[in-house]
Amino acid sequence: MQAVLDYLAANRQRFIHDLCDYVRFPSVSAQPAHSGDLQACAGWLAARCRSLGLSVELHPTAGNPIVVAKTPPVPGAPTFVVYGHYDVQPPEPFELWKSPPFEPRLEGANLFGRGSSDNKGQHLAHLNAVEAYLRTGTPLPCNLTFLIEGEEEVGSTALYEFLPAHRKELACAAVVISDNGIPDLKHPALTYALRGIAALEIRIDGPNRDLHSGLFGGTVENPAMALCQLLGRLRDARGRITVPGFYDDVEPLTKYERRQLAKLPSTPEGFRRLTGSPELFGETGFTPEEQRTARPTLEINGLTSGYQGEGSKTIIPAWASAKITIRLVPDQEPKKMIRLVRERLKELCPSTVRLTIRNGHGGEPYLVSPEGPKAQAVLQALEAGFGHPGVLMREGGSIPIVSAFRRHLKADTLLLGMALPDDNAHSPNEKFNLDAYAAGMRTAAHLWPLLTVAAA
Repeated sequence: MQAVLDYLAANRQRFIHDLCDYVRFPSVSAQPAHSGDLQACAGWLAARCRSLGLSVELHPTAGNPIVVAKTPPVPGAPTFVVYGHYDVQPPEPFELWKSPPFEPRLEGANLFGRGSSDNKGQHLAHLNAVEAYLRTGTPLPCNLTFLIEGEEEVGSTALYEFLPAHRKELACAAVVISDNGIPDLKHPALTYALRGIAALEIRIDGPNRDLHSGLFGGTVENPAMALCQLLGRLRDARGRITVPGFYDDVEPLTKYERRQLAKLPSTPEGFRRLTGSPELFGETGFTPEEQRTARPTLEINGLTSGYQGEGSKTIIPAWASAKITIRLVPDQEPKKMIRLVRERLKELCPSTVRLTIRNGHGGEPYLVSPEGPKAQAVLQALEAGFGHPGVLMREGGSIPIVSAFRRHLKADTLLLGMALPDDNAHSPNEKFNLDAYAAGMRTAAHLWPLLTVAAA
């Protein structure tokens, strides 16, 4: 292992230059004008993998190519998949960038450029660690398959079709993803749980047209008022959702999980300052970290009704609508939760208006046992790579592809990010911390022996 670590240290500057070359490709999947750039970027990645001695297939799709690269086979050893994406978010607005988004800029310990942390730098760190093994003649204890797609930022349509058709080729003991973040360099983290999501839109209709509020006010129901009263009854003063059965399937946090989450460097006051809120509000009995990552919520994402222009217009609006999302935690199921909320809305809706409910998208929550051998192996690798004990964290958002990996490959996903909170993913002046880049390579080097033992 020491030879691998020495190689990573000796080649640190070259690895930074390689990342600069990678970032120069304007591989923006949301913009058709960059189709050629995406093809060229995939070709660059495939060539780099081949130069290390990996076998590579560049799979064409209806969209952007999928790169599959495999390390030299180790008979009888387990296989792990390393997932990443080479496509990036649009860089606009350009005027907010301090330097051109696809001209990498080094400043202190940071590399600025679109895609530097999301996600080119993070999966390149894994590839660099493999290079260190192969170039030093250090035997890899397992088989690795790199699965790098070009449509993550636009929904991974091609990959969702690719997975069931190639499940045998991608069979593995676990999937490793570094496409997320850590609190700071002193708190490297394994994200072991993700919240799911279920969306719906509701509409309240009253009179068949907007009415004069002076002539008709007090005789017909105001749809905007009815909607607000209806929504207000979905949550109580303690922050609990009042939908019957809403919490029935929630897997409670264990004492071990709560102790681990308490180790994260966030504080209630720091979180309040981050949000800019006058005061925090959440479900009673849970910390802000637990509320935002380990508890289900029901949120109003948008409200629309009546006159929105300057000045006043004295009307009773004919209709009102709201967009709602439910954030789910293990073991809640999107379809069931939508059904429960629909039933509650129908029960609460007065007969003075008409209610229409339209279902939206859904995604399942995700959980890997934080006390299982694979999770513990990752924590050990993180400590070895970053020089600080690894911690466990949950993520309040959703990564839908993780559920697809479990469904098609029957494999758990281990999320060990390298990005820092100020790396500006999806924003102007995106960057990647180069100390995190180096620590990520060391983590990847230590990971495979530890994970191979854990998978035995």
